[in-house]
Amino acid sequence: MATLEKIRSKSVFLIVVIGVALLAFIVGDALTNSRNILGDHTTVAKVGSTKIDFTDYQRKREELNNQLEEARRNNPAQFANFDTQVLPEMALEQLMQEAIILDAADKAGVRSSGNLLRYYMLENPRNPEVMNLVRQLNASGLSVQTPQQAYEVIFNPKRNGLTEAQVEPFQRAWLAAEKATEKMIRQSVYQRLLVGAVRPNDLDKKALYNDYIATSNVDMAFLPFGNLDEKTYPVSDQEIKDRYNKEKELYSVTEPTREISFIAVTVTPSDTDQKASRELAAKTVASLAGGRELPKEIKKEGVNITRHALRASDIPAGPAKEFILNSAVDSVRLVSDNINGFTVVRIAGRTADVDSIQLNIVSAANDKYGNKVMTALNSGLPADSVMSRFSADSVAAQLKQWIPLYTADGATNALPKSTLDSLKNAGGRFIAIQEGPQGMVMAQIVKQNAPVTIYEYDEASYTLTPSQKTKSDARTAFEKFLGANNTADKFTANAQKAGYNVQKFTVTSSTPAVPRFQGMDQYYPDSRQVIRWVMIDGEKGQVSHIYNASDATHPAMYAVAVDDAYDDYVPVTNQNVRDHITALVRADKAGDKLVEQYSKKTQSLQSAAQAMGVEVRNIPSLRFGRNAGVQDASVIGRISGSKADKKVNISKGTDGIYVYQVMGKENQNFPYNEQMYDQQYYQFVNPDLEQMLQGTNRVKNNIYKFEAGN
Repeated sequence: MATLEKIRSKSVFLIVVIGVALLAFIVGDALTNSRNILGDHTTVAKVGSTKIDFTDYQRKREELNNQLEEARRNNPAQFANFDTQVLPEMALEQLMQEAIILDAADKAGVRSSGNLLRYYMLENPRNPEVMNLVRQLNASGLSVQTPQQAYEVIFNPKRNGLTEAQVEPFQRAWLAAEKATEKMIRQSVYQRLLVGAVRPNDLDKKALYNDYIATSNVDMAFLPFGNLDEKTYPVSDQEIKDRYNKEKELYSVTEPTREISFIAVTVTPSDTDQKASRELAAKTVASLAGGRELPKEIKKEGVNITRHALRASDIPAGPAKEFILNSAVDSVRLVSDNINGFTVVRIAGRTADVDSIQLNIVSAANDKYGNKVMTALNSGLPADSVMSRFSADSVAAQLKQWIPLYTADGATNALPKSTLDSLKNAGGRFIAIQEGPQGMVMAQIVKQNAPVTIYEYDEASYTLTPSQKTKSDARTAFEKFLGANNTADKFTANAQKAGYNVQKFTVTSSTPAVPRFQGMDQYYPDSRQVIRWVMIDGEKGQVSHIYNASDATHPAMYAVAVDDAYDDYVPVTNQNVRDHITALVRADKAGDKLVEQYSKKTQSLQSAAQAMGVEVRNIPSLRFGRNAGVQDASVIGRISGSKADKKVNISKGTDGIYVYQVMGKENQNFPYNEQMYDQQYYQFVNPDLEQMLQGTNRVKNNIYKFEAGN
């Protein structure tokens, strides 16, 4: 009783304890399950046990972005239209390749020796960060030319008059470069080992050689299937299903896949917008007439005016050039007017000016010393003797330097006008063009080109874009269509009637953005966000909301419907798969029927050819594994394996009916080159090294969970 009473007295406390424990169990289980469901929240991609962490992904993405910016600086024309939407996939692909190879290298025990690391860090740096460190040290005022000198300064600071604190950032950067280089070495060593593992033995090379020298002399009649009649060779749903199940592995996919219907609506200026543009053009012409300034109210409407001063050869070809060269000052003309906008030109004036001059330039360590040098030069000392007359540490000379005063972009302002006037008025003498305690620069005109005509003109330009009303009307119409067609079936079926063009695409998480054409590496601007919705949020049969492209000049709207979704195999319901299997089954049926039909007429090759309505042709040297006018590989194999018995054979191929006679066999006299067949074997095998390491592990690509790429 006492015990029972104690239990009763503690019942409230026990209930609380049990409740807390139960809650902890439930929460803990929920957290565990959420981790299992959501996975590692920092893993961008995973293949097998190999993971790509978001931190590494960010670093690689930033690295590629920096490389792109540098490429654009060096080759602006080549990289101006590079689509940055592909950078995430480029970064992830590089990281996956590195990670898979490094993981395999670790398992194989591949390491980087100290000597190799020293060689690739100091003597032959492969990591660009090493030379970048050299540049950073120089930018910080530490003069180094080689990685060896950089290492000495960074890790022996006291010997070089520096503190540990000064070099600490460089030490961290060097150690990071060492770590990255060590990875590069292991990756490179393992790749070489892997390539070396795909090597033929003597029997392999000899087999390739024997296949090449062995030829068959074949007489052949070929009847192609052409377009097979559906009624003559019907294919049932069951036959399609059976063939699919038999060859299902051919239709496997390596990652989750979606089939989508996509609509892109490019909003163009309406008739009302174009009319307003023409009216604005007329106002601009009237405003500029008589040499007046362009009013503020016209500028507020988007008209930009630019003053140009160009030589005739630098004026862009076109109607504007003819007007500029031949019209009177203050003349105004509308030189272009179309759906893209308009351009108005006003002639501002014409002047004669020298477009380039040749100078002798001499610099001195300070103005006092410079005055002595200039006095000597103006007293008759030849400019090319100044280095021998005065200390080479105190003077420097650049002789006969051409200075362009005008280029295709107009006046260069290479020299201030006052300086240029002083040089022209100096009568060939040296004058100081820059002086002070830190140094003095003096110059002399050696030669100047004859004056050319400089055409000054104002160019008023306007870019026509859809008005806010036009964009709003287009969006309203698109929203109305999506509201009435909110399933994938309706979306596709009714788009054309509503004036929209539907494109069909197959996409995965590795698709950078919506392609402009199936299989092409050109993408709709800002359409990466659409793929994100498809792969993360979209379900089969659903239709997205409207997505917008950010280009104000060419605004666009996108919407997408998910037609199908599959993770393992392209289903038999897929139209491409169905069409492919149907064609195969129909060809099989036709082949069987035609073989049966013409087998009775194969007493001779000529009679078979006559019955088929084709000509007999001769293939004098048919080789196994090499196309010699026979498309079907299985037929080539049968011919190569047949004896030269001149027997008439009939065989169906994937593309038609073959009737042939093997007239002769020959081993041609080619020398055996071991090295050549060693190379041919590798080309024949054509190993995908990354796939070899990946094996059957599927890539789990989570990239769209981290960024949409807007």
